[in-house]
Amino acid sequence: MSRSATGTPTQTPVTSGPVPAPRVVGQRRVRTGHLGLAVALVAIGGLLAAFAFYAATRTGDYLAVARPVAAGATITAEDLAVVQVNSTVGLTPLAASERGSVVGKRAKVSLVPGTLLTKDQLTDVELVGPGQQQVGIGLKPERMPAKRLSPGDKVQLVSTPAPNATSDEPDSSETFAATVVDTSPRTDNDATTVLYVAVSANDAPRVVELAAAERLGVVLTGAR
Repeated sequence: MSRSATGTPTQTPVTSGPVPAPRVVGQRRVRTGHLGLAVALVAIGGLLAAFAFYAATRTGDYLAVARPVAAGATITAEDLAVVQVNSTVGLTPLAASERGSVVGKRAKVSLVPGTLLTKDQLTDVELVGPGQQQVGIGLKPERMPAKRLSPGDKVQLVSTPAPNATSDEPDSSETFAATVVDTSPRTDNDATTVLYVAVSANDAPRVVELAAAERLGVVLTGAR
């Protein structure tokens, strides 16, 4: 400490040594590989979204059923209509361009107006042949095979004893060869299935009589 000319003491500046230079933070290096992968993932996501939108909104011309067609009936041009619908995943309707090949085929199942037509609903096999007639039989589950019956399956109709028959009477069961034409779905309120079969014209009256008395069972002899 020193004194000024007026006698007043003056302060001597205090130094604390050299001040360190500020630390310079270097720029972080960006990995170009990771950046490229991120860009690729974004691009792929955009392409997938665009494809999904296109698939959901794309429409095409397909064949639909214009009027009721019974199972086994020959399909005519008047039975068909052309509709424009969006493509649906899991559904493979016939394109309108296949109309010419569809006409003349037979319906494997009953066709309902307003529904799209698929290949599985068609057949070249004549389900009700010459000398045959189609009959319907109402059957409880216990009188049918466990396997679901399909049009074209070969079955045997077997008569069951009359309700008032006794065990002493000789077995007089009757059998009839038949071909499955169609089946009606069961409902929640009724477990009865209506089975439509083609039988010999000579057997048809007796089959109808036994069916009315609920005295017929079905045996699957040949699945298609």
